[in-house]
Amino acid sequence: MSVETVVTTPAVPVVDVAVGVVLRDDGSVLLAQRPVGKPYAGWWEFPGGKLEAGESVADALARELHEELGLEDVVSTPWVVRGHAYPHATVRLWFRRVRRWRGEPRPREGQALAWRAMHAIDLDPLLPASIAPIGWLRLPPLYRISCAAELGVDAFERALGRGLEALADARAPAPLLLQLREPALPESDLLRLFERLRGWRETRPLRVVVSSRHPAAFAHAVDGVHLTARDLAAATVRPQGLWVGASCHAAGELDRADALGCDFAVLGPVSPTASHPGAPTLGLDGLAREIAATPLPVYALGGLGAEDLAAAEAAGAHGVASMRAAWR
Repeated sequence: MSVETVVTTPAVPVVDVAVGVVLRDDGSVLLAQRPVGKPYAGWWEFPGGKLEAGESVADALARELHEELGLEDVVSTPWVVRGHAYPHATVRLWFRRVRRWRGEPRPREGQALAWRAMHAIDLDPLLPASIAPIGWLRLPPLYRISCAAELGVDAFERALGRGLEALADARAPAPLLLQLREPALPESDLLRLFERLRGWRETRPLRVVVSSRHPAAFAHAVDGVHLTARDLAAATVRPQGLWVGASCHAAGELDRADALGCDFAVLGPVSPTASHPGAPTLGLDGLAREIAATPLPVYALGGLGAEDLAAAEAAGAHGVASMRAAWR
């Protein structure tokens, strides 16, 4: 579903709004309560405001965060773009993540402010257009794809164990998100690995989604499913599961994933990979073009690792998806 078709009444003017998802290093996010005199007074939302004529989204957000919160030198990166029809207005919301600024947020318009952990936002009521992004904040920056057939099951389990220990030691705000994708693994080894992962997620910071190329019962037994591009194209209803991801190769497939109700997508390949030598790649500039108006969070896929996170986020990606690089 494109940004334009999210809006149900095309004849109604669409108001473009820059929205700031202001994030601290401790994993908390800033929300503001709409003041008396505005529509939805008392409801909580991410701060931001309307674009002025000729203004870029980044510049509009920097201006709004200064006017509303007193922040200076705001640096933001694109994230997602959502349309929403309220009774009083139809808006197109350009969400941008803000990790760098100068000054301490203070309410300059009489609004209440609150910092909350990304995975534990308990404010109520929430402005309807803020609900989906709050769910997306639970997605970690790294989306790891299993590599057991290539590494060997035992070596892969050891590498995963090290990753889980590192997350626990760092008290990371989000669990490790793993896609089980092993088309070349013998069935007996796949079942053994699946059972091990299912047990680990009960006691460790691990969430598992299963590639749709594997039995649907696997996905139902853990945290969700990741649709191949072919299965995404064929699907007519959202699969069951807490999380539903999808593999995409172009903006049109991202719209399809959004229409189906997917929670996130991966897009690539961004850079050359060992598994697809010589295949065309997007590059970071191509990635930025494809996801410039993405309606859901996108992981950049292909030849990328944790060291590429900043560049991927600057291009508008939620984070990086990786297979081999995830287990170095």
